[in-house]
Amino acid sequence: MQTAFVTGSTGLLGSNLVRQLASGGVTVRALARDAAKAKAQFSDLDRRQVEVVVGDLKAPESYRRHLPGATTLYHTAAYFRDSYKGGKHWPELFRTNVVGTLELLGAAYAAGIRRVVHVSSIAVLGDSRNGLITEDMLQSNLDLVDDYYRSKIETDRGIRAFMDKHPDMHVSFVLPGWIHGPGDMGPTSAGQFVLDYMAGRLPGIVDATVSVVDARDVAQVMIRAAQAGHNGERYLAAGHALSMGELLAAMERVTGVPAPKRAVPKTLLFAVALAQEAWARLTGRPVLLSLATARVISTDYGRRFSCEKISREFGIKFRALESTLRDEIEWFAATRNAAARSRVG
Repeated sequence: MQTAFVTGSTGLLGSNLVRQLASGGVTVRALARDAAKAKAQFSDLDRRQVEVVVGDLKAPESYRRHLPGATTLYHTAAYFRDSYKGGKHWPELFRTNVVGTLELLGAAYAAGIRRVVHVSSIAVLGDSRNGLITEDMLQSNLDLVDDYYRSKIETDRGIRAFMDKHPDMHVSFVLPGWIHGPGDMGPTSAGQFVLDYMAGRLPGIVDATVSVVDARDVAQVMIRAAQAGHNGERYLAAGHALSMGELLAAMERVTGVPAPKRAVPKTLLFAVALAQEAWARLTGRPVLLSLATARVISTDYGRRFSCEKISREFGIKFRALESTLRDEIEWFAATRNAAARSRVG
């Protein structure tokens, strides 16, 4: 019997991964900080197959004794609140994403786990001069990235150093794009974007390029990486590359809610982000646009990624964008957003 240890289990990606593993007959130990949230997320699953481990990535003593006997570690947990909370978050990003990951790897290795699938990010990749970005085009200049991107780059470097010291530790890296889909209890920045769209809070169309991927597709890539991935290899799961205007048009088709038409110039982004962060500090509410997000929009324009590798090696194809959006909105409508319920088309 296979046993998987999954971090970030109540998150958007983690919860979908837990469900896919369980449906495939794998016993899952699901690390979660909040027992009540885990109970709500997995209330429909067999508790004999999904064991919730209450613990924190920053406290290895809280999860260490649950690692022995696991055959695979799936690491989805990460701190990313700078994208929708605003402000400076580097100490927490470094402690959770970098130090927490390396502590987890050390504990897993000591427990006898030798196969790991780590969720990295398209953030670790640089630019292509004349085409699609592939897994080997690493970002080398940390001055060009925001703090979240920097934390993911430093995490991957730390994992590589760990692998050099422990050559029998097999690690595959999965690099997702902007993850959407059902099960977003947070919500993540993607879920908040959808909720803001439904509520008519988006001010306009930003000239930006995004890569949208379904959480269920990323979970499938992770499982295939554990089964057939090569040691040390990166696997891009960026999803659909499209402009913000194209994404909003898809939202309008799915929901019937009119998309904003006004263009928001990039010169206005940082002024709006500064005002949003000031408002967030006063009210405690999430921001529509953080400075971190404004920087990403400014630097990531035109970036498009090749996902040919997962198609060739794993036979994975991404589901249709509108299917992802529809399922995401229907999940919100059924669970937490009554205003959306009558609008899902």
